[in-house]
Amino acid sequence: MLLAIDIGNTNTVFAIFDGDTVRGEWRAATDPRRTADEYAVWLGQLLARQDMALSDIDAAIVSTVVPQGLHAIRDLCETYCECRPLVVGEAGVSLGIEVHVDRPQEVGADRLVNAVGAKGRFEGALIILDFGTATTFDAISETGAYEGGVIAPGINLSLEALHQAAAQLPRIAVRKPDAVISRSTVPAMESGIYWGYIGLIEGIVGRMKAEYGAPMTTIATGGLANLFAGGTEAVDEVDADLTIRGLHSIYQLNRPQ
Repeated sequence: MLLAIDIGNTNTVFAIFDGDTVRGEWRAATDPRRTADEYAVWLGQLLARQDMALSDIDAAIVSTVVPQGLHAIRDLCETYCECRPLVVGEAGVSLGIEVHVDRPQEVGADRLVNAVGAKGRFEGALIILDFGTATTFDAISETGAYEGGVIAPGINLSLEALHQAAAQLPRIAVRKPDAVISRSTVPAMESGIYWGYIGLIEGIVGRMKAEYGAPMTTIATGGLANLFAGGTEAVDEVDADLTIRGLHSIYQLNRPQ
């Protein structure tokens, strides 16, 4: 079985593939201080709940935007799964797509993995909208090439900045408010965040399509994808598993023969 790991700024996602089937998927808070032993205890217990074990894993692939967290994950794979993981971005690991940007090495691994995952599932030119620590918009051509994109502050970052900078504004959760105009502070903040990001999505997607000059399908992924897709027609599809599907495709392309 294949262990696919995506180390993000906020969360690390672990997924188990048996062939092409996802047998399990779990999230942990990203913490570079966590050791391989801690990961092994945590993941081993989750696997056991589904009648699996670390010893069932014979291959692994990792993408990360947090380089400090890679050592423990690599150690987990080598010590407890007895396999050397493929790491997206390292020499010799092919993505199977072209990257048409000035500095390919600066593009986050998760954004390239999303492009690979989208190419394998959707046709035509695409915009990938990923709700993570940052909110990113990536353009994928009809041929599957990565053409660049847009990086905006993530929703939770914006919420935290609002709370930190204004002494009288509380921390709030993200939700779709019943109305735009609000008569008290918390609903007003909820409206500003939700409809403000809807405006951001619609504005950037519209400008990307106009600049690209051809029809594009917008695919949303990330933890808040369903919430925001329900508030705008700018999002055509939601695919929560886009990143791990991309990791699976990259492993299949690079797997030892």
